[in-house]
Amino acid sequence: MDLGIKGKTALVLASSRGLGQAMAHSLAREGVQVAVTGRNAEGLAQTVKMIESVGGKALALNWDLADLNAIDGHVQTIENQLGPVDILINNTGGPPPTPASGQDPQLWQKSFQEMVLSLMKITDRVLPGMRERRWGRIITSTTSGAIVPIRNLAISNTLRAALLGWSKTLAAEVAADGVTVNVIMPGRVATDRLRQLDEARAKRENITYDAVVSASLKTIPA
Repeated sequence: MDLGIKGKTALVLASSRGLGQAMAHSLAREGVQVAVTGRNAEGLAQTVKMIESVGGKALALNWDLADLNAIDGHVQTIENQLGPVDILINNTGGPPPTPASGQDPQLWQKSFQEMVLSLMKITDRVLPGMRERRWGRIITSTTSGAIVPIRNLAISNTLRAALLGWSKTLAAEVAADGVTVNVIMPGRVATDRLRQLDEARAKRENITYDAVVSASLKTIPA
């Protein structure tokens, strides 16, 4: 597939494993230079190896999304080594499983900073250049829980829904400048994060992990 993006530069957040890693790899196969980020050095090295295996160019950054003060420096490094960011993949890890009631306000604040505010600030950092060049792609990965809330994932459901409203508002603001803003809402994908959630559910409901997986498989249309 040729998406017509060869030679562009992408920043893929939280790409040391899971969907972020897969998206970084896919972009590299399209001829895109990719800056990959995360806190897991081993995972980042694996992502870089995957990108280089298809002839791509990668830049790995040890990046904690909770640190808002680090954003300018990281983006400047990308611009210096790969060029300005044309494609931004807003992706984050998930918060711990929680019910909606009785949560510590500090957990809500911490999760908001990591999962929402960081993405807004990173977007604000790269967006002016996209608008000036009259080309940019901003894709934010959320979850199906933003539309149909998933039990015991209250923080994730709430904050991902906030990203929907922000993205739709932003899309209308920048469309005339050649910048598109879209949201993807993946359901259950076999990642490390999904396994952690299934293990937590098994423990909470006092059933086996295999029983959780089996019940999930039954929900897939034949």
